[in-house]
Amino acid sequence: MSDHHCEHDDDFPAAEAEQGMAQDYTRIIQGLGEDPDRNGLIGTPLRAARAMSYLTRGYNQNLEELVNGALFDTDNDEMVLVRDIEFYSLCEHHLLPFLGRCHVAYLPQSRVIGLSKIARIVDMFARRLQIQETLTRQIAEAIESVTGARGVAVVMEAKHMCMMMRGVEKQNATMTTSMMTGTFRKDARTRAEFMGLLRSN
Repeated sequence: MSDHHCEHDDDFPAAEAEQGMAQDYTRIIQGLGEDPDRNGLIGTPLRAARAMSYLTRGYNQNLEELVNGALFDTDNDEMVLVRDIEFYSLCEHHLLPFLGRCHVAYLPQSRVIGLSKIARIVDMFARRLQIQETLTRQIAEAIESVTGARGVAVVMEAKHMCMMMRGVEKQNATMTTSMMTGTFRKDARTRAEFMGLLRSN
């Protein structure tokens, strides 16, 4: 017989908060008219609680610990761009996923940040209950504060399950948000260079 569990996470003791959430999921399952004690649903409330904890683990992270000093002196002042950082988040209105790609650029001012840290910053803010507009701003402000960059640009493109699975049920709609700070906001040529790099292969 095949095992359909995504993970064997029901083998580990639950944290107190997860136990509380598991009780809430049990009530949700009952409210749907289901039996939480039937074979397919035994253990589901705790697994769902642990999944929710994982999907919102950004609440247990902070910027200083995440970056962990990974800043390096440089004499480069040209644009640094990281494209196509995949992200997954939960809409704070319906608790349904939205997911897509994030593009981050900054203009260094005497120091650069470790490449992987940019992706980790995206994940830290994405792994919280969010709207895309706020997420875009938070990422830009975090990169700016950590690096002291002369400017930061963030563009996010995402599909929203709250629009695809319910409501208007539009399957091909994509939402794009942007945030520009410093030189990216003030200088049209720098902004155009960034947008041109995004469009290039």
